[in-house]
Amino acid sequence: MGKAVSIDFGLKRTGIALSDDSRIFAFGLDTVESKNLMTFLVDLEKKERFTTIVLGMPKRLNNEDSHVSENVRLLKVALEKQFVGLEVIFLDERFTSKMASASMHVAGATKKQKQQKGLVDKVSATIILQSYLGQ
Repeated sequence: MGKAVSIDFGLKRTGIALSDDSRIFAFGLDTVESKNLMTFLVDLEKKERFTTIVLGMPKRLNNEDSHVSENVRLLKVALEKQFVGLEVIFLDERFTSKMASASMHVAGATKKQKQQKGLVDKVSATIILQSYLGQ
């Protein structure tokens, strides 16, 4: 079946999460500068041999596109060209940042940790992937 990777894309930073081989658990992997995302994924694919990429699709509460939605669509096209044969899918990511902050609070994260946007992005990617795995 192969692992799945999820991407919480932002214009500056991107959170990445990876599943286990059985696609049961999602693990926060890293946060990378968005300009380095493709290089990071190419290197990751060589090591982890993932077969699915789950892209968080940012939407507003009324289901309209956010200011980043078009960038995510363009990223999907670029990923499909780079990783021919891999499944690249969208998953609604509304509320993941709030859920990430709440999860960090429950886990006992310090105020300083909760303010680290890179950590929130990585946790958001994990929530996106776990949601996909639970479908």
